[in-house]
Amino acid sequence: MDEIRNHLIEIEEEISLAFNQNDLDTLLGYFDKEIVGFSSTIHERYNGLTELRRTFEFYYDESGKMEYFTSSPVIQIHECTAIASFYWTVAIIHGASRHEVNGRGTHVFVRKANNQWKIVHEHFSREHHDR
Repeated sequence: MDEIRNHLIEIEEEISLAFNQNDLDTLLGYFDKEIVGFSSTIHERYNGLTELRRTFEFYYDESGKMEYFTSSPVIQIHECTAIASFYWTVAIIHGASRHEVNGRGTHVFVRKANNQWKIVHEHFSREHHDR
């Protein structure tokens, strides 16, 4: 179980790195093609990688430079399913101006036939109070 936990935490770290490098292809590789989820900026549900890609492209187009970090991950493992919950921070940078947005996130992973863990659902919400 600790090996799986550590692997999923590594995936979350790799997602942050890919996001921060604007590497959409690597980033989307961690998600199942039938991903369903909610972002913290729009209230509509997105379905599939194409809609998730559009969500990320919107962030990149509207925000200039961004940095994404996660902290305090908790991984729950249930046979071939795992749930990662964590806190996140997105820093939006325009020149010398830096604005940080904090929130909470959840990724639901499923172990696929090829023994790869893919995210099948995510939910992000902004934080409404200080931690």
